[in-house]
Amino acid sequence: MNTESNETRAKKFGMVIDLDKCTGCGSCMVACSAENNIPVRKDESDKLLSITWIRVYRITNGKDFPDTEICYFPRPCQHCGGKHDDGHSPCVSVCPATATDYDHSTGIVSQIYTRCFGCRYCMAACPYHARYFNWWDPVWPAKLEESLSPDVSPRMRGVVEKCSFCFHRYQLARDKAYQEERDVEEMEYQTACTQACPSGAITFGDLNNPDHAVYTLKKDKRAFRLLERLHTNPKVYYLSEREWVRRAGDNYLSNEEPTGAPGAYELKGKGGH
Repeated sequence: MNTESNETRAKKFGMVIDLDKCTGCGSCMVACSAENNIPVRKDESDKLLSITWIRVYRITNGKDFPDTEICYFPRPCQHCGGKHDDGHSPCVSVCPATATDYDHSTGIVSQIYTRCFGCRYCMAACPYHARYFNWWDPVWPAKLEESLSPDVSPRMRGVVEKCSFCFHRYQLARDKAYQEERDVEEMEYQTACTQACPSGAITFGDLNNPDHAVYTLKKDKRAFRLLERLHTNPKVYYLSEREWVRRAGDNYLSNEEPTGAPGAYELKGKGGH
């Protein structure tokens, strides 16, 4: 048991996603949409205009059958901490309206919709394409608005939105824990996608708390983060036994080799990005 008080330790909530367990079913996307009042347009064929706070991608090793391998990649907002993990996330640094902010007490990058005026600088700055612009006011089919979550405000057109790690759930759990004069337990604050995943591929918790599962999983030898060479310090870690999956996470070139440091590659021969 860790002797350091949970009250004095800074929290840093994050995820560990086991890609070898993910089946690409999309349950995380459905749960996220239902939990966070994400509207569905009548025509969802244009994915450039659709909104989903977590998207599941499919990647392959590029080999022909029978050597083809497929990996499914859930990608929520990475809640970057910046190069020195000091809160200078790519999106936070460019927002002129301070509509997005880094919470040093939780490590979560927030989005304040009433401040956003839709310049979309944050979308251009985000290397993970995790932000979405509202082109239309949400339209709900008959009586569907009665099933919306009262803890999450629907967003108007003209603003940017993104994954919040279901922060409203943390607020509810924190208020209850405060009334009972204790700290929030690990399973009291879990994201919708974590709970909905049928294969248990997503683990959520405090990356700074040794008592949480994510604290150990992030140190696993299979662990990596997306585009580590950019030094964004994301709080979403991925696990995979497959070397080609781990290397694909940093979008390396075929003539680059790892140098030993996480996310660091050395260019062999000619070529460049």
